Amino acid sequence: MSKKTKGAISGIFLVLAIILVIVIIVVFVVLKISATKKTNTTPSASSTAQPTNVPVQGTSYDATVGDVKFSFQSATDLGNTLTNSDPRFPQTLTTTDKFIKVIVGAQDQGKFNIMQGAWDVGDIVDSNGRHFVSINDKAYSFLPTQNACGNLLKPDFQPTSCVKLYEVSKESTNLTVEVNAIPPNTSKKKEAFIGLIVN
Repeated sequence: MSKKTKGAISGIFLVLAIILVIVIIVVFVVLKISATKKTNTTPSASSTAQPTNVPVQGTSYDATVGDVKFSFQSATDLGNTLTNSDPRFPQTLTTTDKFIKVIVGAQDQGKFNIMQGAWDVGDIVDSNGRHFVSINDKAYSFLPTQNACGNLLKPDFQPTSCVKLYEVSKESTNLTVEVNAIPPNTSKKKEAFIGLIVN
């Protein structure tokens, strides 16, 4: 075998070795990118869907804001249609998702009356931070006639029940509801959140 032939064979082997190294590098990079994408799309344990009747972990079913103690009483999934038997008002109210009726108790634990309008129940908030406002203004005919939201509270009387209706996404989980009050000797409203168990 001549020197020229040996040189040609060596050159071919060199070229094949370089091509093999390049192929190995490309395969490695493709596998690495694929693994990274898979990791990013796999849902974490905290983001997997949980039942709607489980409140956010660590959230209590009661909270005290100023002298007002708020406590969870009930939360009911009413489906996607509200019906009303009173002929003076619309007979039905519908949604593409669901209505939830929430009842929260409020009790004055201070020494003086808590004036009307100094406390209330606010938005429902889900695990994704989405806020759902009360629809009491448009659904007042579907509420009890004696709804005591924001009423005067007297010291150490039995809790006063506040009923709120909400329109909430079917996808929402781990619901909490905002409660707020104006503490004594201040004009600034403070808020807290209590967990909901929806039945």
